[in-house]
Amino acid sequence: MNLNIFNTADEVLMALADYFVKIADASISARGKFTVALSGGSSPKKLYELLASTSYADQVDWTKVYFFFGDERNVPQTHKDSNYLMAKTALFDPLLISPANIFAVDTTFEPADAAARYWDMIATFFDEDELSFDLVLLGLGDNSHTASLFPHTPVLHDTTPGVKEVWLEDQQVWRITLNAPLINDARYIAFLVYGEGKAIAVHHVLEDDEDIEEYPAQLIDSIVGETEWFLDEPAAANLQELE
Repeated sequence: MNLNIFNTADEVLMALADYFVKIADASISARGKFTVALSGGSSPKKLYELLASTSYADQVDWTKVYFFFGDERNVPQTHKDSNYLMAKTALFDPLLISPANIFAVDTTFEPADAAARYWDMIATFFDEDELSFDLVLLGLGDNSHTASLFPHTPVLHDTTPGVKEVWLEDQQVWRITLNAPLINDARYIAFLVYGEGKAIAVHHVLEDDEDIEEYPAQLIDSIVGETEWFLDEPAAANLQELE
């Protein structure tokens, strides 16, 4: 695990965009394609808009990039809360990404069926290749969740790679998520976390004793490659090892 700490959120976003380009180029050179699982939320939206900007759009061969989703809300793809819709608006449409390169969760099915179908889609895509995303992008919630690995949910105890449906009792909603074993099989994992509101969660995940029920993001660490944290100084403010 490596910490990359920058003064401002804009510097964090630029550094992660540069990292995205580097991993994409290396993956395409090595295997002819780049597979990435996207994160939802407001922070990654800014990253996707940056990648689609004139500063970065020409730095990646987007025809060889294949997009998946680390998690999805159980809403129609046209719903304002859909991670797919956010990525479509911020990234896919501006870059004219082919629909054949986009693998979204089909939320027209019941959550358990949608999760099973998404797992089948992922397995079919990789076929005989090693089932390992080149890059998984992640955020961090105030309650130390990442993807849709929320505190005190059964998915936290999965031991084999897969995709699962997750019921959030407090919100009365379903989500579909890659589980920790599948995320940890990725060659590279990158957390994008900025803002003082994340400082307590960052401290819990990185420095507190292991307690996956309370701090699910502690589950995440690539077993084959690198796990990078991209933080601004406010988000890293409570890390004691930096004092």
